[in-house]
Amino acid sequence: MDAAWLENLRARLREREIDLDALLREIVEQATEHMLADRGTLYLVDHARNELVSRVAKLYEIAEIRLRIGEGIAGTVAKTGASIIVKDNSEDPRLARRFDEMTGYRTRTVLTVPVCNSAGTVIAVLQLLNKAGGDFDRNDQDMLLTLGEGVADLLNETSLRSQLHPNLRQPLSFVFNHIVGESAAMTRVYDRTRRAAGTAATVLITGESGTGKELIARAIHYNSDRREAPFVKVDCAALPEGLIENELFGHTRGAFTGADRDVDGKVQAAKSGTLFLDEVGELPLSVQGKLLRLVQDQSFFKVGSSVEGKADLRFVAATNRNLADEVTEGRFRQDLFYRLRVVEIGLPPLRDRGGGDLDRLLDHFLFEFSHRHGRGRMTMHPDARAELHAHNWPGNVRELENAVESAVVMSPDSEIRLDSVHLSPATPAFGHAAFNSSDDISLRDLERAYIEHILDKHEGNRSHAAAALGIGRNTLIRKLKE
Repeated sequence: MDAAWLENLRARLREREIDLDALLREIVEQATEHMLADRGTLYLVDHARNELVSRVAKLYEIAEIRLRIGEGIAGTVAKTGASIIVKDNSEDPRLARRFDEMTGYRTRTVLTVPVCNSAGTVIAVLQLLNKAGGDFDRNDQDMLLTLGEGVADLLNETSLRSQLHPNLRQPLSFVFNHIVGESAAMTRVYDRTRRAAGTAATVLITGESGTGKELIARAIHYNSDRREAPFVKVDCAALPEGLIENELFGHTRGAFTGADRDVDGKVQAAKSGTLFLDEVGELPLSVQGKLLRLVQDQSFFKVGSSVEGKADLRFVAATNRNLADEVTEGRFRQDLFYRLRVVEIGLPPLRDRGGGDLDRLLDHFLFEFSHRHGRGRMTMHPDARAELHAHNWPGNVRELENAVESAVVMSPDSEIRLDSVHLSPATPAFGHAAFNSSDDISLRDLERAYIEHILDKHEGNRSHAAAALGIGRNTLIRKLKE
C-alpha cells in the first residue's frame, strides 16, 4: 500500500457523505491482500462502552465482534497501546479462542497494531490473521503501523472523529460521513438512502428547512455508481423566475441583450453525474414543463436555441413543501410530481428524532466547533443541555448547529453554561402584542407583520429572510407583491 492510495481515500472523504463502513472495509481488504494475510479486522474503540467493536471485518461467519478493553489480543493492544505478534503453534493465553470455536476457523498467526490519534490515544486496532507461508515478522509490524498512521489520518477526516475520544457520552454509531444520528426515524432514512443509491431512480427528498436534505442528496450521489462524476446543485428558490431557465439549460449567443457567447447551464455541468434540484417546489410553472422533458427524456433546449441537447443525468430533488397539495392548488404539475417521486425519502424534524439524536448532534457540534475556534476540549453544563432539550427547534439541525457554535464562541470558559446559550424565541415579539390587543387582527395582517419582522431582522436580504421563514425566495417575493 503506497501513499497515493491513502491520499486517494482522503480525497474521497473531503466534503463527501460516503458510506463509512464501505470505506473502512476497503482499508481492511487492501491491508489483508497487500500483507498476504487470510483475514483482517479493523476494531474501533467505543469509549462509552469500554469496548472494541469490529464495525468492519473480513469475516464470513460473524457480522460483528465486540471485545472488552483488555480482552483478547485486540483488547490487550487497545489497553496497552503496544503491538503484538503471535507466531504459529503459540499457546498465547491472550488469544480469544471462543471465536474460533464459534466459527470453526483456526487462528494460527496474528499481527495486531494500535491506531492512535495525534494525542497518542488508541482510537482503533488493526488485526491480521494467518499470513500465507509463515509467521508475521517485524517488517510486517512496521508496515502495518505505517498503515495505522494513515488510517488515523483518514478517521480524522470523517465525522467519526467526534466519537473517537475519551469521555464520550454516547456509544459509537455511524452510517454516512457528516450525517449524525441513530434514532428509528433516521435509521429508516439511512435504509432508503442506501437502497436509492444503488439504483438509477429519481429521488424526492422532503422535510422541513434545516433537516439536512442536501446531505442526504449528496449521500445518494457519493454512494452511487456516478460518484466520480459531478454533483451539481441548482437552488430553485434563489433565482428570479426569469433566470431559472437560463441557470438550468444555459443560453446561446444573441438569446438576449448582453448574451455575447454560448453559455452552458447546470445540466451540462453535471454531465454523467447527479443534478440536485433544491427547493424544486419553488419552480414556476413556465419552467416545470421544460424540467419534465429533461427528467423524462433527458433532453433540453438552451435559451434561444432550437437545437435539442441530450443529457445523461441522475436526478435528486428536495422540497420543504407538500407537493401533493401544490398539485391540488394548481401550482405544481402532477406529471412532474410523479416523475420526481419515484423514490421518496422523508426527513424527520429534529423535534421528532428524540433526545438521543439531539445529544449526539450536540456533542458532535461541540467537538467540531471547539476545535475550529481553538477552544480546547469544552463541556456543557447540565442546565445548558436541559435548555437545549426543552427547545422546539423550528430551524431543526441547522438551528442547533448555529446555537452550539455561538455558545462555543461566547462562553467565557471551557464549560458552556446557561447564560451562553441563546435560542431564537418561538414567537417574535410583535406577535405577543398582536395577540394581546383588544382588536381582532386578520391572519393576512399577522402574516404580513411577521414577514416584515423577519425581513427587518435580516436587513432586507430576501434570500436569508426566505430561509428563516422556511419558504422559497420566489414564494416570499410573491407574498410581498400580494
